[in-house]
Amino acid sequence: MAAAPPVYVYSPEYVALCDSLCKVPKRASMVHSLIEAYSLLDQMTIVKPKVASMEEMASFHTDAYLQHLQKVMTVQLRKGSLSMQQLWEEPPSLQPSACWMASARDEASGFCYLNDAVLGILRLRQKFDRVLYIDLDLHHGDGVEDAFSFTSKVMTVSLHKFSPGFFPGTGDVTDVGLGKGRYYSVNVPIQDGIQDEKYYQICETVLKEVYAAFNPDAVVLQLGADTIAGDPMCSFNMTPEGVGKCLKYVLQWELATLILGGGGYNLANTARCWTYLTGVILGRTLCSEIPDHEFFTEYGPDYVLEITPSCRPDRNEPQRIQEILNSIKGNLKHVV
Repeated sequence: MAAAPPVYVYSPEYVALCDSLCKVPKRASMVHSLIEAYSLLDQMTIVKPKVASMEEMASFHTDAYLQHLQKVMTVQLRKGSLSMQQLWEEPPSLQPSACWMASARDEASGFCYLNDAVLGILRLRQKFDRVLYIDLDLHHGDGVEDAFSFTSKVMTVSLHKFSPGFFPGTGDVTDVGLGKGRYYSVNVPIQDGIQDEKYYQICETVLKEVYAAFNPDAVVLQLGADTIAGDPMCSFNMTPEGVGKCLKYVLQWELATLILGGGGYNLANTARCWTYLTGVILGRTLCSEIPDHEFFTEYGPDYVLEITPSCRPDRNEPQRIQEILNSIKGNLKHVV
């Protein structure tokens, strides 16, 4: 029996809401338009997202916090500076255009108000006993880690930049979880300039150990594009091909997998990255030339899908990377 096609969560209304976010204006439309221009939608089942109810959001966020957000948005709406829909009707994200995973149960963080990654994991836990969350965003996945730091049913793995003064300032290799969740938080602190080959070696090494120790039933994979060369964060020096190899490694487990977007502030490169990754999911090799579409002029001057790394030096010392990997392997021996 042929495998069911991947599900792509989309609606024009949802993309319009994501487009209205001031940090990444029109990013969702650029991503969706490029995926459509490469004729990838025909190979996926498109599902329209639904508006999350207060009850669903309260499965993680506190009632007081949700009521406060509602009150703040009402005030802002009267002032004319925000639409209530910009925040309140954004459902838990199940597609590349958004993943706001930094917020906590009772506070916003990193311009994230509602933690859709946590809400998605909680929904998966209704069917799957053990869920693995993998965060390949430039920033530490602190919101999701904190949400599950006391449980052994959700393991969180985050590869991220860890440097003094860099947001959120957490995620050292010694941060391993608490109580019953001790050793179920895995953090891989990385320095500036890392490129595809070394990043994949680290990712594969860690995920191989994680899979053997935790034996997940389902995976949530966050693929922020702020690690890509050319991003205004000016930190990592990756290309979509490097992220794609990590994605392929996870997909070969053949588990139920929810794939989310994340950071990515060079809008054209983010669209390039997530379109390339959609091709990886579908087993499609995409042509180099960007197809003609609504946002074609944003991809100049070369108008190609590929992204070239910069000449930024790699600050990751091999000895320190090996120490981190050894520490993670030792911690995972405690996972039952």
